[in-house]
Amino acid sequence: MYAVLRDILFNFDAEDVHYFSMNAMKTVLKVNIFKKLLEKSFQYQDASLEKQVFGLPFKNPVGLGAGFDKNALYLKELETIGFGFVEIGTVTPLPQPGNEKPRLFRLPKDKAIINRMGFNNDGVKVVAARLRASKRNIIVGGNIGKNKVTANEDAWKDYEICLNELFDCVDYFVVNVSSPNTPGLRELQEKASLRRILSHLQNINQGRINTKPLLLKIAPDLTVGQLDDIIELAQEIKLSGLVATNTTISRKGLVTDKDTLEKIGAGGLSGMPLKEKSTQMVHYINRQTNGSIPLIASGGVFNGKDAGEKLAAGASLVQLWTGFIYEGPGIVKSICKELAD
Repeated sequence: MYAVLRDILFNFDAEDVHYFSMNAMKTVLKVNIFKKLLEKSFQYQDASLEKQVFGLPFKNPVGLGAGFDKNALYLKELETIGFGFVEIGTVTPLPQPGNEKPRLFRLPKDKAIINRMGFNNDGVKVVAARLRASKRNIIVGGNIGKNKVTANEDAWKDYEICLNELFDCVDYFVVNVSSPNTPGLRELQEKASLRRILSHLQNINQGRINTKPLLLKIAPDLTVGQLDDIIELAQEIKLSGLVATNTTISRKGLVTDKDTLEKIGAGGLSGMPLKEKSTQMVHYINRQTNGSIPLIASGGVFNGKDAGEKLAAGASLVQLWTGFIYEGPGIVKSICKELAD
């Protein structure tokens, strides 16, 4: 049934459909009987799915990756359809509109999406206030970044602001220096720049009474040398984990014709084409660290088999984004059921 609805929705602008669909669900959930019906239809609970990661209790290992609910607008809705955790953001100190529209594109032949959103969000103060006011029973991660106008040498200040503002609002943090859609951002993945940011954040974190898990999200386009540097740094700074991976700038192996890709232009590619690369990186990091760094695997998770491969490669948790768009709200239950079986 969702496949028919998806084919209709795919005729409209991807970003408009996103907000239309989630706002429609928000309206439906205001009626308690419909909320109960959706919970019964989409949630799946099994003790075998429960996990303790970063010191946090996850009811299941299937989460929603950052970029979907940037402004923490839909936590209740996402909890209702069964996600074990949701990562909001990327959030920046100041609100920013992001890049010019259109900036979100589907590649149905490849089960992929290209986005160049550009960290569009309401700003950390607004998002923090929204989180404090929310009534939820789901683990929430805060994905933090820098404003586009902030110079790289001052980026640490932006990350510090976001950490402090969101500290009492989220359960864990993810430092995002790997999005391809903010000019120069990926330069912060270089070891010296990264050490400055992460060590500063960890010092603030450890100065708190209750520390929060601090993770780093990495790009799939890193060289082996760069990845080794990040692994070494993660161990040195005692990061709680890594998220592997963000979107890729590669267009290798796509079925979508070159004219369409050229018309779309720049942006990060997510979805099925990223599946193998993401899994390989998870496996490599897990092997290099002897499993000492917990990993959240993101990239090409569309079903239970995909999720199982990530977990077998060494991931503790998995995240969806593109798979959710293509498979619909039943994807979480489907994956959880397959993992439990």
